[in-house]
Amino acid sequence: MTGERTYDVVLFGATGFTGGLTAEYLARHAPAGLRWALAGRSPERLAAVRGRLVAIDGALAELPLLTADVTDAGSLRAVAGSARVVASTVGPFIRHGEPLVAACARAGTDYLDITGEPEFVDRMYLRHHAEATRTGARLVHACGFDSIPHDLGAWFTVKQLPTDVPISVDGYVRAGGRFSAGTYHSALTAFSRSGQASQAARERRAVEPRPTDRRVRAVPGRLARSAELGVWTVPLPTIDPQVVRRSAAARPEYGPDFRYRHFAAVKRLPTVLAGAVGLGALIGLVKLPPSRRWLLNRLASGQGPTARQRASSWFRVRFVGTGGGQRVVTEVSGGDPGYDETAKMLAEAALCLALDDLPPTAGQLTPVAAMGDALLDRLTRAGLTFRVLDRSA
Repeated sequence: MTGERTYDVVLFGATGFTGGLTAEYLARHAPAGLRWALAGRSPERLAAVRGRLVAIDGALAELPLLTADVTDAGSLRAVAGSARVVASTVGPFIRHGEPLVAACARAGTDYLDITGEPEFVDRMYLRHHAEATRTGARLVHACGFDSIPHDLGAWFTVKQLPTDVPISVDGYVRAGGRFSAGTYHSALTAFSRSGQASQAARERRAVEPRPTDRRVRAVPGRLARSAELGVWTVPLPTIDPQVVRRSAAARPEYGPDFRYRHFAAVKRLPTVLAGAVGLGALIGLVKLPPSRRWLLNRLASGQGPTARQRASSWFRVRFVGTGGGQRVVTEVSGGDPGYDETAKMLAEAALCLALDDLPPTAGQLTPVAAMGDALLDRLTRAGLTFRVLDRSA
């Protein structure tokens, strides 16, 4: 990055639920001397967040506050031009995210977010990847529970297997926790835009380069009973397998032929069936504007689970990898997936981009492609568990 910037990290959306948790994490864990700031559209609400941070660290009484709004291009240019890294929690990203991505791509500023919206990620690739490549900006989406545990977990698993051999990895997700209004609104918005998302994916496939000397796939699995895991495996059509596939396309360590499948691990078949019926009904309702408005109004922006509720939340993602006659079972695990751990992942990813010695890359990147082992080491030190459960021939 050329030229000196005023701030190492700017947190955009600090007044939201997840943004506030990310600010608190930085207040506790940012290294001494880090030049960081909070950004958002309400000076009063930003000041209130800073007041909470002062209770953690009194030295933050003078933490800079930057007023910026996604509807004000000038304010976003000012934020992007002042920062080395901008981390955003402002969703639904398909509605609110692009102006900040565009500003960072133009300014050569690294950008991160916590989106799990495939349409948004695909459209940002189509519209801003080339400009970010030209300016040197790294645009890294999905830096929360979507999709860091899955992306880094698959990478960690591949590293346990022989090199230069075909590799297959299956990921199995289990989690217990509650969601915030922001996640709820993003999910409903994504469900209501399935047609637009499919179109964006087709447009991206038509122009995105693919490896010519290697084969990389993320393939759908099928509903089945796993005797080994003692669960029903349910294919998950989330953004996570797409992120893993793109990491594999970017890194030769995944071997000459890589395949990934992604599942939810559910103990009881009735739970699977009830979830399928409920999801189908929800998707049908959000297609209709009156019912979509009613559903969106059920939770107000900024609401989320209490600290006590988050303390009892958890996640585990188990990976089964095979390659070169070897088989390995690994696991990534942590606490509250949607908020406490997502705040940790976003903050550590921002610190990683701002402070760590990383390979030179630019454009739209996955967490593994942008940060790889540096982020894996950071998150391990921060309390996420990456471990090998079993090895066999």
